[in-house]
Amino acid sequence: MNEFTVAMALVDYVPVLLFAAAAVILQRDLYHKMSKGSFALFAAGTVNIFCAGFLKATWKLLYAAGVCDFRALDEMFFPVQSLGFLLAGLGIVAMVCFPQKGERVYTAAAAPVVFSGTFLFVGLMVAGLACMNTGLSCIAVKMKKPGAVVCFVVTFVCCMGMGYLSSQDFAQASMNWIAEGVNVAGQGALLLGTLMLHKAGLAEWELPAKK
Repeated sequence: MNEFTVAMALVDYVPVLLFAAAAVILQRDLYHKMSKGSFALFAAGTVNIFCAGFLKATWKLLYAAGVCDFRALDEMFFPVQSLGFLLAGLGIVAMVCFPQKGERVYTAAAAPVVFSGTFLFVGLMVAGLACMNTGLSCIAVKMKKPGAVVCFVVTFVCCMGMGYLSSQDFAQASMNWIAEGVNVAGQGALLLGTLMLHKAGLAEWELPAKK
């Protein structure tokens, strides 16, 4: 069993809240640019990601405080977050590639939930992260905001770093704190990039229509 302190568990809520703030801003700014299908995918994905992170942080807090070991909250984290990133990534890609179109992407995202296995979830998460951050980077390029592109690249790299760190020995407190720092940096970069696009007028900016 990994050892957590209450302070460490509380810090685990920080990247969750940073992601939630970025997700809410993106949902508000992109709502009128997305088809109903792509927005539903993005919204459902970001809600999944938030819930997975929030519940895992809650498990850490309950365990660290000596209340209980509600392991189900930890075990659901990886599959729920992986599917969430896939849904959110597909939503962003659908918006960029098919502005105000693309209702057919609904069925493509539903199938993976019936499967299980670490390798599958890793694939879903990497694909979703790549789609989401690449799509946001494309928007940043079109809006001429290179700083936002850098932020989204940092987010992707940090998330991949978290994947590597998760395979290490987390019985050591130092590894937990390193992982917390990388996670906060990644989600902080996502929020910063999102704020850059928001302040540049993302809500009013029009996506080029596909002919």
